[in-house]
Amino acid sequence: MKITSVKARVFEWKGKTVPPANNFCSNAMDQLWDKGDSMGTFRFHGWTVVEIETDTGLVGIGNVALAPRIAKNIIDQYLTPLILGHDPFDYEYLWQRMYRSTMAWGRKGIGMAAISAIDIALWDLMGKATGQPVFKLLGGRTKEKIPCYASKLYRTDLDEMQREAQSYLDQGFDMMKMRFGYGPKDGPQGVRENIKSVEAVREVIGPDVDLMLECYMGWNLEYSKRILPKLEKFEPRWLEEPVIPDDIDGYAELNKLTSIPISGGEHEFTSHGFKQLLDKQAVSVIQYDTNRVGGITAARKINALAEVYSVPVIPHAGQMHNYHLTMSTLASPVSEYFPVHDVEVGNELFYYIFEGDPAPEQGHIDLDDNKPALA
Repeated sequence: MKITSVKARVFEWKGKTVPPANNFCSNAMDQLWDKGDSMGTFRFHGWTVVEIETDTGLVGIGNVALAPRIAKNIIDQYLTPLILGHDPFDYEYLWQRMYRSTMAWGRKGIGMAAISAIDIALWDLMGKATGQPVFKLLGGRTKEKIPCYASKLYRTDLDEMQREAQSYLDQGFDMMKMRFGYGPKDGPQGVRENIKSVEAVREVIGPDVDLMLECYMGWNLEYSKRILPKLEKFEPRWLEEPVIPDDIDGYAELNKLTSIPISGGEHEFTSHGFKQLLDKQAVSVIQYDTNRVGGITAARKINALAEVYSVPVIPHAGQMHNYHLTMSTLASPVSEYFPVHDVEVGNELFYYIFEGDPAPEQGHIDLDDNKPALA
């Protein structure tokens, strides 16, 4: 089996979107003086889909959401010539070929995300060629079903947040994640608002439901050190991305400072990047995204590394490529699930582009042993 063509297409959402709201979610832009929608650069309303065709007629599908138009150009100009004519089963060779050929500019960020899309498509092809689900190729079923947490609860009116939290309980979820709306620029009042939002959600879900807290790179080390002691009484399962991803020492300091596990890695790349985090004990939970981190080939290496360090891996976002990795390794105890709703930040756009993602039942997702590839 040989690769005969690679097609990258950009899909852009033209339908209804939820308008931006103030203090919707803290993020890395919050510490700058700026006007308008600070979440604007973090809204993913486009997606690049890659189709790799072979001389057998089989087509593998991969995807990337980061900077979709730039990703398409990278795939078309740089990556496609590197894989044409090759056997998809030589995935390790092809990954190294793409990685090393783009080393000068592509080892992190959008270059690696573009490689991820190609790699996911290669694994999809291998699943189709063997008639096996990808998780079977990765190690098989390690759990009966995948426990998952509902991931939304952006900062809105507190009554609205409580109603949303109750809706997840009603659906059978015993884990959920909420976002903070305030950061360093908001001063002591912002701290109080953040605490009030956690109190409001805990009031509804009680002490026996896991609650995760997300900052989305919107805080800094000083602010995090000030607010973390106030959050410990709520016993969150983790605090996610409190500082920017390049501040590895800041992560490490916070992870040692507090009883709250610090999580991160959504914006980290390859096993080399995660080895740095693990060696410095910078995170207690790893959260790569397969269509950013280097694809399934890179993700499975990170899983093996994390298992040695006894650090759980809980990939960012749901999506089939992440579910298959979670199913196939003991390193991943649970999975994230973005509820289907109107397009907002854009993670939910995956459901509008691809069909077949399993819906959770009583807070669990299952994969079908009889559906090949990434179905």
